[in-house]
Amino acid sequence: MTQATASENPQATAIRARLVALACAWIVFVCAGCQSYPERTQAAFRAFQSGQLESAQKAYARPDTTGSEFLTATETGMVAMAAGDWDTALRYLTDAAKLTKSFEDEALINPESAGETILSWTVNESMTRYQGEGYERVMIHACLAMVYLAKGDLTGAQVEVRRSNALLESEEKLYKKSYKAGGLGHVLSAIAYELDRKLPDAYIDYERMIDKGVGEPLAGKALVRLSRALNRASDLEHWEEKFGVEEEKPEGTASVVIVAGVGLGPYKREITLPIPTSEGLLQWSVPELIRRPQPVSSVSLHVAGGNRAVRTTVVEDVAGVSAENLNDRILWLAAKSAVRAILKYQLTKKLDKELGPLGTLAGIVFTLVTEHADLRAWQTLPDSWQAARVFLEPGTHDLRLSADGGMSVHLGQFELEPGETMFIFARTIETRLFAHPIGGRRISAISAPATPAVEAGTP
Repeated sequence: MTQATASENPQATAIRARLVALACAWIVFVCAGCQSYPERTQAAFRAFQSGQLESAQKAYARPDTTGSEFLTATETGMVAMAAGDWDTALRYLTDAAKLTKSFEDEALINPESAGETILSWTVNESMTRYQGEGYERVMIHACLAMVYLAKGDLTGAQVEVRRSNALLESEEKLYKKSYKAGGLGHVLSAIAYELDRKLPDAYIDYERMIDKGVGEPLAGKALVRLSRALNRASDLEHWEEKFGVEEEKPEGTASVVIVAGVGLGPYKREITLPIPTSEGLLQWSVPELIRRPQPVSSVSLHVAGGNRAVRTTVVEDVAGVSAENLNDRILWLAAKSAVRAILKYQLTKKLDKELGPLGTLAGIVFTLVTEHADLRAWQTLPDSWQAARVFLEPGTHDLRLSADGGMSVHLGQFELEPGETMFIFARTIETRLFAHPIGGRRISAISAPATPAVEAGTP
C-alpha cells in the first residue's frame, strides 16, 4: 500500500462516519415529530369524550396540542359550540375560515388547483400545512351559520350558508360527482329566510334538500306547509301526495326548532404496506376513515300535555360524506406515497453505495420513520347533524329534551309569543346531552336532570 493510499483511508473513514452520524441525527429529528394526530391530541379528545368541555377547550386552544393552526381553531370552536359558548365559537371558527380563505378562493376559481396541491410531493404528508379536508372546510361555514343563528344574526347566517354551498359545489366539480351533503346549510338557510319572511327563498332551500335526498322528513313537511302559504296549488298536491297531508297551522303559531350534533365523528387510521427488498425497503401508506359506534341515534323533544313529541332526522351525514370525500382522494394519496417510496428506495441505494451497510440501515430506518399516512382530521365534529321542528300554540310549554339511547334533561317552562321561533341547539357525546335553548321566555328554572351527568346550557 502506498503512503498516499494509507493517508487517504483515515480521512475517508472520518467523512463516512460524519455522514452516517448526520443521517442518524436526521432520523432522530424526524422521529421526534412523527407522533400521529390521534396520539398527540389523545388527552384533549378524552376530555371532550367524557364531557369535560372546559378542560377540552383549554387543551385544544394550546397550539402544541394539535400542531396545526387550522385544527386548533376548528377543534376549539367545536368544543365551544357544544358548551354553548357562542362568542368563543365565533372567534375560533372565524379564525379557521380566515386561515383557509386564500385556499378556498383559489379552489372556487379553479377547482383543479386543490388537486395540484394534493399531488405535491413531500417527505411526509404530516409535514405540510394542514388546510383541512374539503368537507371540513365546508363544515366551518355551516357551523358559523349555526353560531350566527344562535346569536340572532340572520344576515351573518345566510352569508356563511352561501359560502358553504359554494365550497361544496367546488368539491363536487373537482371530483365530478354529487355528494349527498349540504343539508345542514340548507336547513339553517331556510329557517333564516322564514324568520326574515322570505318564504320563496326558504322554499328553494327545502326543495334542494329533497333533490339531494337529505333530511326529507323535515323538508317534505316544510314544502307542504310553504306550498299552502304561497298558494301554489299544484305544488301542494304534489308534496302532499309524496309526504302526506299536514294540518294547516293557525295564524300566529309558534315553533321550536332543534338542531343537534349527534355522536362523535370518524377518525383516521393508517393502512401501511411494507415491502422488504434485498437493497432496501419500499413502504406505502394511506389513511382510512373509521366510523365510531354511536350509542345515541337521535334527539327527541317532549312537550308536556297532549303527549306531543318530535324526533330529529339526519340532515347531514358527517361521517358518511367525510369517508366518501376521502375515498375520492385516495388514489391521489396512494400515488404520492408510491412516488415517495420509490425516491426513498433510491436514496437507500445511494447511501449503500457511498456508506456501505450503515448507509443501507440509515435509509431503511428513514423510510420506516417517515413514510406514514397523514392522520390529521377534525375529530370533534359529530357523526351527524340532525334537526326537527314542532309547531305549538302561543303560551307556556314545559319542555324536555332526550337523547334517544342516552340521557335526558328537563329544559323548563317557556312562554312563546305568537309567531315566535325558539331554537334548541344540542350536542350528544357518548350518552351525554348538552342543550342550549335560545329564545322564548323562561318562566321556571331548569329542574334536576332525569339522570346524573346530563348537561344543559342557558340561553
